[in-house]
Amino acid sequence: MQLLILNGPNLNLLGQREPEVYGNQSFDSYFDELKLQFPSVQLDYFQSNVEGEIINKLQEVGFSYDGILLNAGAYTHTSVAISDCVKAITSPVIEVHISNTFSRETFRHQSYISPNAKGVIIGFGLKSYALAIQSFL
Repeated sequence: MQLLILNGPNLNLLGQREPEVYGNQSFDSYFDELKLQFPSVQLDYFQSNVEGEIINKLQEVGFSYDGILLNAGAYTHTSVAISDCVKAITSPVIEVHISNTFSRETFRHQSYISPNAKGVIIGFGLKSYALAIQSFL
């Protein structure tokens, strides 16, 4: 099984950015833990702060990978283009969020990705990614 974890803007700052919301661990160190936790899964990782690069990566792997874990960050609430791309590809997408977006600002309650995603996992910290991987197994 081949899965891609695709993180959007500002998620490269995990471990430094708002630790009360996102925790103290960098995503790189957590990704190493995920690979150990799921040795039978080929996990790939891509992060970009650029909307077009996220779309390019979705198109690149979206017809060949077994699944995609997408944390589009703030683009979740603004990007019709990413939503359209998720709808266009055949690989199932799980929308992932570290924080509970419904306990935050009102504008974060809207997701353009959710209607086209296989499922949504919100608010379990970094463990949200492990839960999404488990959903594919």
